[in-house]
Amino acid sequence: MSDYKMLIGGQLVEGDHAMDVINPATEEVFATVARASERQADEAIEAAATAFPGWAEVPLAERQTKVSQLADAIVANADRLARALTQEQGKPLAEAQGEIAWAEGYLRHYATLQIAERTIQDDADGLIRVRRKPLGVVAGIIAWNFPLLVACWKIGPAVIAGNTIVLKPAPTTPVTALMLGELCRDIFPAGVVNIITDANDLGGYLTADPRIAKVGFTGSTATGKKIMASAADGLKRLTLELGGNDPGIVLDDVDVRATAQGIFNAAFLNCGQVCLAIKRAYVHDSIYDAMCDELARLAEAAVVDDGLAQGAQIGPIQNKAQYEKVKAFLENARRDGTIVAGGEIIDRAGYFLRPTIVRDVTDGDEIVDEEQFGPILPVIRYSDIDDVVARANASPYGLGASVWSSDVERGMSVADRIESGSVWVNQHVAIGPHIPMAGVKSSGLGVEQSEEGLAEYTQLSVINVARGG
Repeated sequence: MSDYKMLIGGQLVEGDHAMDVINPATEEVFATVARASERQADEAIEAAATAFPGWAEVPLAERQTKVSQLADAIVANADRLARALTQEQGKPLAEAQGEIAWAEGYLRHYATLQIAERTIQDDADGLIRVRRKPLGVVAGIIAWNFPLLVACWKIGPAVIAGNTIVLKPAPTTPVTALMLGELCRDIFPAGVVNIITDANDLGGYLTADPRIAKVGFTGSTATGKKIMASAADGLKRLTLELGGNDPGIVLDDVDVRATAQGIFNAAFLNCGQVCLAIKRAYVHDSIYDAMCDELARLAEAAVVDDGLAQGAQIGPIQNKAQYEKVKAFLENARRDGTIVAGGEIIDRAGYFLRPTIVRDVTDGDEIVDEEQFGPILPVIRYSDIDDVVARANASPYGLGASVWSSDVERGMSVADRIESGSVWVNQHVAIGPHIPMAGVKSSGLGVEQSEEGLAEYTQLSVINVARGG
């Protein structure tokens, strides 16, 4: 018997297989969960397809109420969810509690959004109205860095728009998603929300199925390309929130100490495992040494520990495969630059690395050009603003970026030149449910969050009526 079951057709069910979940802070199994076969994936899709016509006819106000009830249930189970989240993902308990609060807040905002009919023309010649209708069954496929929050990012807009959903969490972080399924079972009609797990072997099965009308995916660019190819035959609607190599550009007029704290927080949130985190910091030559020294001081002072330990600020890398990738990046950083803080593999159980600051690197070095997705921050020197903008834009990614300056207008003028879906001034990773989030280039396709994100879960329908003679 597994510790956590899947939700299929309104029932909590065992899997045809089972799967152990590893705590990345201990490398020990802390839970066994149900794992789906293709047969069970088919059952989940069929349950969602069967439930769709009835759910699409439920008034928007009732759908909003259900989503609000899910937010209430998350609050009622917040402590239990946060502890499980830390155990499966590794992040410090305070960050896990923050993720729970964000999940609640996003759901509450989704529950306020309207899907309004719009009249383009209403005169003697004709009537033209634009409506938005649900698409059908949505497949939600999510990454392991924010497993509860991103699950709510998929479920909320999908069901508000009148769709049904089959959600598949990452194999290394399935627990909080399955716990969310327990809550959904008691709120939504059978089949509206289905949650299954796999061992990275059912994504293609879901995306290729003709009953799936849309795929909402959060994860790596490489996997996003595979999903896009798999969905091509059916011309499925896609929202792809993919990787980033987000630059932070620090101008020469900043308060070094205050800015270093902002840069550090944005680079090492969730052990650096954030698609929008600062992955490369460009610092003006006149303050480069001072900024490197201050970032190094912050890194050396950070408390790295099991996320359940009192005072932990940075937890482990989430899984062994990513741990090995980041260790390779660490060796490349040591080869190409100068490590001024961290660079150490901690001698203990768990996938721990100390936060690492590497200076004297530049564009063309692997640690700068590629997304490390771990606790390493390269700091790159620049002297010319036109040059640094060109270097920031040379990346194939364009998810997030930031500009730091004591002169807001100056910062905004630079920000306007950055090719990125989100560009912040004097902050980073400042997201919210009311703010559209979109990637450019290899960082994604479509929009998440806000009214624009909700529209991605609908089909535009135009009613055009002739009047008069």
